[in-house]
Amino acid sequence: MTPSTQQAPTAMAHGVDVVEQTTCCIVGGGPGGAVLALLLARQGIPVTLLEAHRDFDRDFRGDTIHPSVMELLDEIGLAERLLLLPHTKVTSAMIQTSAGPATAVDFSRLKSKYPYITMLPQARFLDFIAQEASRYPSFRLVMGAAVREIVQENGAIRGVRYHGADGWHEVRALLTVAADGRSSTIRHILGLEPFQTSTPMDIVWFRFPRQPDDPQGAAGRFRRGHMLAMLNRGDQWQAAYIIPKGAYQQLRQAGIDALRQGLMDIVPDYADRLGGLTDWKQFALLTVESSRLPRWYLAGLLLIGDAAHVMSPVGGVGINYAIQDAVVAANVLSGPLKTGTVKVSDLAKVQRQREWPTRIMQRFQTLLQDRIVAGAFDPDKPFKLPWIVRLPWLRDLPLRFIAYGIWPVHLKVR
Repeated sequence: MTPSTQQAPTAMAHGVDVVEQTTCCIVGGGPGGAVLALLLARQGIPVTLLEAHRDFDRDFRGDTIHPSVMELLDEIGLAERLLLLPHTKVTSAMIQTSAGPATAVDFSRLKSKYPYITMLPQARFLDFIAQEASRYPSFRLVMGAAVREIVQENGAIRGVRYHGADGWHEVRALLTVAADGRSSTIRHILGLEPFQTSTPMDIVWFRFPRQPDDPQGAAGRFRRGHMLAMLNRGDQWQAAYIIPKGAYQQLRQAGIDALRQGLMDIVPDYADRLGGLTDWKQFALLTVESSRLPRWYLAGLLLIGDAAHVMSPVGGVGINYAIQDAVVAANVLSGPLKTGTVKVSDLAKVQRQREWPTRIMQRFQTLLQDRIVAGAFDPDKPFKLPWIVRLPWLRDLPLRFIAYGIWPVHLKVR
């Protein structure tokens, strides 16, 4: 895996107004990039975080913070402060099928200080992390920084060029970290191609009102080949309508009335609340993807989170895996960044520690998709919970996978 042969233009090609210097430049202000910036800033390492948007508000982003992340935040004294923000807690997930209700996962079985999934809008989480990082003088956040080019010198990445409200800027850095998501600009500029895994589904997100006496936690409904997952967002249900891969255009052609009626058939007890779904703008399509770069680094560059490996939404582990990447990167790279010498072998060490947990989790997600989700699309086949959930001595295995990943990650640098 090598960069594209096209060389980045010189700084003067765009009339760069400002050339800045930092130790670590992080591209992408999502959970992985923001947490890594915080952890480095706490070490006194100069870090610049570039976010393309002007704020963190985005609709239908992942809002689940799993026990693994809560425990990591607790290690640096931030978990209880985070819980002061308005949030809900998911302690279990109920599945409703034609055979009746069943508990799919019960987080209260975890031996954790935080035996639940914290539901918190991602924008509020990112605001919280950025505000905490801003307490450290070595941290700098630039919003509205659209990265367009990389800076290469002597075969190594030495920073980026971005366009902001006041023109072109260049940030030179000892290390550049691409944490800019599944549509990573850095990955595109360098021509890095990930391995793709086929997925049988896409997701249509929407919201509808929730009443105080509705069930708590998360819920899933399976009915005649249709699937709906619902997450408690306080006064709203955030719902994921799971559809066969590529079927969204058929939904659009059938019309919004047909979609609304189909949803009412899945959750007839909430039919009166679904009447407000009258515009396609109330729905958002997530094209489900699962992919992984064969190599997550080049000289002077590390990719983490979705930029390195796009996770399926099964289990909602994407945010937590991105943050675990950030923690491992901070553990491994804080020392080299402080001494001013980051070797390719240091970057390779980050991938070694994170690649197998990622590959195993992606395989686990693929098995669930192929054996449960794909089968559930058959209207003539009754849905059954997988045997691994039904057997008492095995049911904690998927629970721990969702809560912690393949194995827990802990912070070694404070």
